[in-house]
Formats: sequence, structure tokens, C-alpha cells
Amino acid sequence: MDNGAKLKLLGEGARFDVSCPSTIAPQTALADGPGSIYEALSSDGKRVRLLKVLLSNACRHDCLYCATRCSRDIPRASFRPEELARLTTELAQAGMISGLFLSSGIVGDADSTMARMIETVELLRHKHNFRGYVHLKLLPGVSEAAVHTAVGLADRLSINLEAPGPERLTAICPGKSYERDLLRTLRWARGMIAPGQVRSGLTTQFVVGAAGESDLEIMQTTARLTAEIGLARTYYSGFRPVENTPLDGRDPTPPAREHRLYQAEFLMRVYGFRLDELVFEDDGMLPLDRDPKMAAALANQDQFPVEVNEAERWQLLRVPGIGPTGAERILAVRGKHRLTSLRHLEILGVRTDRARNFVTVGGRYYPREEPAQQLSMGL
Repeated sequence: MDNGAKLKLLGEGARFDVSCPSTIAPQTALADGPGSIYEALSSDGKRVRLLKVLLSNACRHDCLYCATRCSRDIPRASFRPEELARLTTELAQAGMISGLFLSSGIVGDADSTMARMIETVELLRHKHNFRGYVHLKLLPGVSEAAVHTAVGLADRLSINLEAPGPERLTAICPGKSYERDLLRTLRWARGMIAPGQVRSGLTTQFVVGAAGESDLEIMQTTARLTAEIGLARTYYSGFRPVENTPLDGRDPTPPAREHRLYQAEFLMRVYGFRLDELVFEDDGMLPLDRDPKMAAALANQDQFPVEVNEAERWQLLRVPGIGPTGAERILAVRGKHRLTSLRHLEILGVRTDRARNFVTVGGRYYPREEPAQQLSMGL
């Protein structure tokens, strides 16, 4: 198999590792590339192009949902480190990518495969003088020494937890230990990162809906690990059945569920919401008919309306339609001028169709019967 065919095959295999929420960009390779270039978001929110690829799609694990599980009959291929380093450099020099997102199936044992992934990045950095972005997946079960080396090379490190706890993981990945193979690796990485290293932080990913877990279970784990490890992001990949796997035929996870999880995580990470402020149905699922911020506001109507000329920042951020930028603008302006109308809020970037039921402006209340709903990630 030539390198072009490998790149297409191993790029297709890498699409299951999320580089950008599917609510923002589809997790499919860009049509104008070699079948392995995907969109991602930079730290400042800009869309960038990454070479997202597996070093190998051979794997010793037999995870029930996975397209590259060892018992599935598919074409297999692997890159040698120098091959992939050279291809990455060529694509970067051609202006087609700005970084590399590298993962792999586990061929033999985790450390030997991780060593080849690390060698690829070392060749990029030291032989090819590549200074672009590198997201390196840590493989389940790698040694502490391998994690230490990876910390010194990558801009972002991640390991997929896949499920929110040991029992859920065993149901879909019986060959992996939740504590030994996954959580311990994240904790090692957290403890090794020095100032200036892994500047884009640590992340993880869940396969949503594969193990029968609830949204509450996922968000409990997200909140705990964000507090303990300081995760930069958590990614949620809705389960999609793969042909000739044990979960083939199971219904896919609705995109709306994945979207609600991203919104809930965003509220905790950016807005400072606590887990106990989020609203869950009796079955532990986030409501699908309204976004988590609106659901929280409607469940706590005794806390509203708040006066925008007096409310603290955290109170403003709990108003639907007011995001961090709008809250900062309100705080800055009201130190000089008193806000007296909805129009003033609109000028400051507030979604007044959503906010009007939850605020007073200069003592005046502008409610309407039903607050507007929203589906975007921003507010």
C-alpha cells in the first residue's frame, strides 16, 4: 500500500477522535485534502486544519463499538515514524495544515506503539523543524516514562475515557482498566506538566450512548476531573453504530444529546456553573427541548429578575442571553452610565429576546409570555 492510500485509510480511522464539536464542524475529512485533513478550533476560536491520522489501525483491543477492533475484518495499515513525519512536513509546507493530531491502535503493547508515536513527533520537531501544533493521544496502559516524554513534545495531550466509570467502560471495552489504564495516565500527565509545556492542556473524550450511561453520569465525571486535573476541554462523541461490530444495529445517539452535553460543559467551564445548578430529567438526561442555561433559569425563577445595574458578574452570567463578553461590557459601562432600556443591552451584545424575562433595566421589567429558546453554544 502506498503512502497516499495509507493516508486515506488511516485518516478515515482517525475520524472517531474528536478535534472539534460536531455541532460546529462535521467530523469528516475535508474534500479538498488527501482524506485525512479535518477542521479543529484553535484556542482563540478560529478554525484550523489538522492532519488527523492513526499511526496504525491495527489494535489488540476488541471494544464493542470500535471500527478498528481486532476481530473486525478490515484492511490494516501502519506508518513508519519517518514516513508520517515526512508527509506531515510536506502538507504543512504546502499550506494545507497547521498541525498534527496523532493517535493509533495498540499494536503489540501500549509502550512500543507509544514509542513509535513519540518518535514521529521527535522527528517532526528535531529533524524537520516542525513548529506547528501537535495533539498527541496517550494510549491506554502506557508507562509513566512514556507520558513524561510526551509531555515535552506535544501542545495538547489526551486520553479517551470513553465511559464515565469502570462499570460503563467494562460494558463496551472489557480489555481496559478504567483506573489503571486511563485515569492514572491523566493524573501522571497532570503532575508532570511544567510551565510552558502542553500549552493547550489536557483533554478527554466520551463515547456518548454506547454504554447506556446517563448525561448526569457523564457530567459528574466531567466536573470531577475538571476540578481534579484541570481538563482544558472535554469532548463528547455521539455513538454511531459501525457495521460488523457487536453494537451494529443499535440506534445512534441523537445529535441533540451530544449538543446539550457540550452546552452543559461550556456552562461549567466558562460561565462558572456548578453541577448542581444544571437541570436533569428524572432519568438523568439533560432536557432536549431547551438548552441547559434556559432550563436552569426556569427552574430557579425565584432568583429572577436581576437588576442589570446592580447584579454581580456571576448573577449576570446566569441570565439567558448574557454571555461573558456581554457581562463584562455591562460591568464596564454601568460604572459610568446607568442602563435604562433593553436597547442599551442590545448595543452591548445581549440577546434581549432571551434575557428580558430575567432582568430589570433601571427598575423596569419587560417580560413576555414565553422566553425565547436558543441552540447555539455561545450564550
